Amino acid sequence: MRPILFPLAPAVFAALIAATALAPGRVLAEDATKPAAEAGAPPWRIGVSMLGEPKHKEPFAHFDYVNPDAPKGGRVRIAIAGSFDNFNIALMSINGVSVKGNIEAGVTGVYQNLMTGAQDEPSTEYGEIADAVRFPEDLSSVTFRINPKARWHDGTKLTPEDVVWSFEVERANNVQTAQYYHDVVKAEVSAPDQVTFSFSTKGNRELPQIVGQLYVMPKHWWLANGPDGKPRNVANTSLEPPLGSGPYRLKSFDAGRSASYERVKDWWGADLPTARGQYNFDEVRYDYYTNTQQLPELFKSDSYDFRLENVIANWMTLYNIPAVKEGRIVKQDFPSNTIGRMQAFAFNLRRPKFQDVRVRKAFNLVFDFEALNRTIFFNQYKRIGSYFAGLDELSSNGLPQGEELKILQTLKDKLPPEIFTAPYTNPVNGSDEAQRGNIRAALGLLKQAGWEIRDRKLTNAASGEVMKVEILLSDDNFTKIALPYVENLKRIGIDASVRVVDETQFTERQNKRDFDMIMFGVGQTQSPGNEQRDYWGSAAADKPTSRNIIGIKDPAIDALTERIVYAKDRAELVATTKALDRVLLAGAYVVPMWYSDVWHTLRWNRFGQPALLPSQSPTGGFPTVWWYDQALAAKTGAAK
Repeated sequence: MRPILFPLAPAVFAALIAATALAPGRVLAEDATKPAAEAGAPPWRIGVSMLGEPKHKEPFAHFDYVNPDAPKGGRVRIAIAGSFDNFNIALMSINGVSVKGNIEAGVTGVYQNLMTGAQDEPSTEYGEIADAVRFPEDLSSVTFRINPKARWHDGTKLTPEDVVWSFEVERANNVQTAQYYHDVVKAEVSAPDQVTFSFSTKGNRELPQIVGQLYVMPKHWWLANGPDGKPRNVANTSLEPPLGSGPYRLKSFDAGRSASYERVKDWWGADLPTARGQYNFDEVRYDYYTNTQQLPELFKSDSYDFRLENVIANWMTLYNIPAVKEGRIVKQDFPSNTIGRMQAFAFNLRRPKFQDVRVRKAFNLVFDFEALNRTIFFNQYKRIGSYFAGLDELSSNGLPQGEELKILQTLKDKLPPEIFTAPYTNPVNGSDEAQRGNIRAALGLLKQAGWEIRDRKLTNAASGEVMKVEILLSDDNFTKIALPYVENLKRIGIDASVRVVDETQFTERQNKRDFDMIMFGVGQTQSPGNEQRDYWGSAAADKPTSRNIIGIKDPAIDALTERIVYAKDRAELVATTKALDRVLLAGAYVVPMWYSDVWHTLRWNRFGQPALLPSQSPTGGFPTVWWYDQALAAKTGAAK
């Protein structure tokens, strides 16, 4: 599946799901309105589900979580931390930051995918640009049939050639996309209305849907000259307004500061069942801010419409204001049980000082989550104890049993013995007595690893190197978390410090692996798959911009990620994911932080919502399935 898109946040990942989860065990819905498949060919399908049968097995009118008669009109304003210098979606990486620049977030509404996710069905997709999909039983390829109505905004027909060209240029110009499509050998036009992707392996049940997530770009536009008379270059960042086929087009922008999109009134896909009742705003505006600390006040001053509040202190203290009491601002929680996450301080294993697991465990021993939760977080958070925190089905717990145990036993010679004898637990601090005990334990581990205290400094007994560690952050909000941790590290002789840089510098240093410890976060869906290779695989460790930021190279982890990719059914996937989680935790690659069971949101009360909100969206599907409500807006007051 396409990894989840999110920025780091003190509480939870403040993100929308970038793509639906995928996993083995797929059942496909057949397209009953089309002629029977050619002799010997697999049937055409309209939907794909990885967790049983899709809800809609035949052509349907609209998703259940929309209001098909929702009014069109109005404007919604969205605030984003950071900046942008690029509308070229070919350079957008799968974790949201492009290889060569910062993609403008709203530009994804200009384009479409071959298939699109359902927001009320985990791991389920239906046709978008492609009106049907099919593949052989051995999963050696996948074929998409292009909807004959699909058009670019200039009226040009969208063709299979556009799909092939998009795949080739995205893979050629984006390292992360190339890794994501690693097992796709080629794309080719296989019929006037069809495109086929061939795979290098068989049995990888996720690949058809991975390819279905491809953003399709207009070949004819990119191969033509730009307004300056010079040829366009898809390998470069660009601020030229893009040509797309989606529900919105770029209306205006101020480079790096704002971008406004207008609804395409004659959009070809408006009556698609996957689109009806959605994309209701006439204008969607994105405003960018480099100082995230000003965002709460900007929201309260009515500078933007919707806020996902991921700083618990803000949620508890900043919004006791008249606008909330009067109902002009609505506070609403949504359950956070559809994604997993690991948020942590992560080590750079490329640094020799972090290669001993005992050193890494010592760092975790002195992290005082309990004190932070009591003094800063209003006791609202839980300590993360899994790389899939929030997804109980996939999180390891207790001692390995059943199928998980059998899987781990096949790798016994590659695993530490405690995997089988001791469940993972985070150290508990929160009191002077507990802290003293954990400090003694940390110093004991460090001594075993060859480090000792000399002149109050932790020093390598063999080389004389003093342990110095810089924690790299991209958000000032984290300094109040990192600084107490730094003081605790100093208590065991570590010369620790904190450096806060802007988002661009943070991304550059992360990609160049130029850090000691870093704020790290990874989101997980309910169906892990091919992306796990990029998160933890040895092959990804030395690739700049891969998601293996930590630099993990472990044969047991490699074996488990491959088993996840080729799991034959849901039971094997779950058992293998639990095993992977257990092995990652045993490696002590991170100092886990915390998470919340809910997403805290606020909005100015100008928007209508469907009677049934989508269960798989962390923010109730806002703004995709919501609409501008004239009556509510009249009571709340016009937006500034």
